Amino acid sequence: MSHFIVSARKYRPDTFASVVGQNHITATLKNAIKTNHLAQAFLFCGPRGVGKTTNARILAKTINCTQLLPEIEPCNQCSSCVSFNSGGSVNIFELDAASNNSVDDIRSLVEQVRYPPQAGKFKIYIIDEVHMLSNAAFNAFLKTLEEPPSYAIFILATTERQKILPTILSRCQIFDFNRIKPEDSAKHLEYICQQEHIDYEYDGLYVIAQKADGALRDALSMLDQIGTFSGGNISYQAVIDNLNVLDYTYYFRATDYFLEQNIGESLLLLDDILMKGFDGSNFLLGLMSHFRNLLVSKEPKTLRLLEVTDKVKKQYLEQANAASTAFLISGLSVLSACELQYKSSRNQRNHLELALLRLANLNAVFRAKDDDRTETEPTDKKKNEPQRPQLTQQTPSTAIETQEPTPVWVAQKNTGSAPDSRYPAASLKITNLSDAAHQAKQKQTDWDKQQQNPVEQTTKPTDQTPKQTNPYTFLEHFEKLSIQNPYLTTFTTEFGLQF
Repeated sequence: MSHFIVSARKYRPDTFASVVGQNHITATLKNAIKTNHLAQAFLFCGPRGVGKTTNARILAKTINCTQLLPEIEPCNQCSSCVSFNSGGSVNIFELDAASNNSVDDIRSLVEQVRYPPQAGKFKIYIIDEVHMLSNAAFNAFLKTLEEPPSYAIFILATTERQKILPTILSRCQIFDFNRIKPEDSAKHLEYICQQEHIDYEYDGLYVIAQKADGALRDALSMLDQIGTFSGGNISYQAVIDNLNVLDYTYYFRATDYFLEQNIGESLLLLDDILMKGFDGSNFLLGLMSHFRNLLVSKEPKTLRLLEVTDKVKKQYLEQANAASTAFLISGLSVLSACELQYKSSRNQRNHLELALLRLANLNAVFRAKDDDRTETEPTDKKKNEPQRPQLTQQTPSTAIETQEPTPVWVAQKNTGSAPDSRYPAASLKITNLSDAAHQAKQKQTDWDKQQQNPVEQTTKPTDQTPKQTNPYTFLEHFEKLSIQNPYLTTFTTEFGLQF
């Protein structure tokens, strides 16, 4: 039986070009080597499994390579590269700070730095998990880290940058590693499957990449596990069965039931999920993510925020067109409130079922509101908008029978609203616009004379006595506006005049 090597070790990158998802890091390091602008200390920060130690080893090997390629890559053929690949390099040292975190360990390291390299140009010290060093060890390391010998280079790696002393950070050139995108991880897993002659479905590999949450080492471990479980055939169903992942179809079915107001099927779907061993909180969080993805699918500009395959993206687009934005936003509010109280609830299943019932009733609530708005909208519009006075055809009095009846138009009183009590009412019989203007001017003249010779009041005015206001102040604009607005409704509303 041949010795099995896990994929994380077997396919560990040994050149900058083979590093996955960290182009900004590799490009900077290659330019630093090319221009000979190497710092005395590097600090690689980032989450687990993104390539911090791998890039530190590649950098150390490339610096000491004697036959550097034009692409600024190690040749893997010179004595320095061969000794490093075999694990026997005398110029590259690796130290695990998790188990060597005392002052004595740092003192021993400082003593080794004093001796120049036996072969090659540099002595490189890789200190992994450097945040595990004690404060005393950090302080003992400060002087050597700030002013090391010209042949010494330190590469520090950590997952918890905030635990490192600021005095150490200020002496290092800091590189922040990103989480690897699911697309990049899935392509790398696809390459490994092709090299190992493993049958696969890309959708299954993408689920593995999503489950790894940006850590390529975790994705490779899951790939080995599922390959063993499925006998060398990594299908989508094998992945979701082995990783205990809820399929996308559950969320699409649940949303369809909500849109159809199908309460029974919604509850049966939840029972099916719980009977398969899934926790209700996982379904709740997954449903929230599903609603978020549907909202993202509403805008073409935000489609790139969906971290799914093209096949699943089409399903999101179809369902997003069927669901309204109000439904999705209200659904997210319901799910968020349910998630906040889920852990503290004594009957978690009942709490989750109540949230599903609310989601299934959202469309009914929206329809009821639309119906109420449709019924009240004409009444509100009739109250808010000025009404046109009715024009009725009348004939002059029959007292003068010798004259031929001539029809005239009279603007009748607007019965939609009572006149304003703040203004005295005026009674004007309007037979035509010029007569109305003539009468209006005459009444305004009488009002002005009355104000010049006021009648003595027998009672003392009080604060509650309504202030007399000239009801004819609008008449100076009457001739201009009457031709353009023959209905006079504006004047009736504003001045309380009766016509």
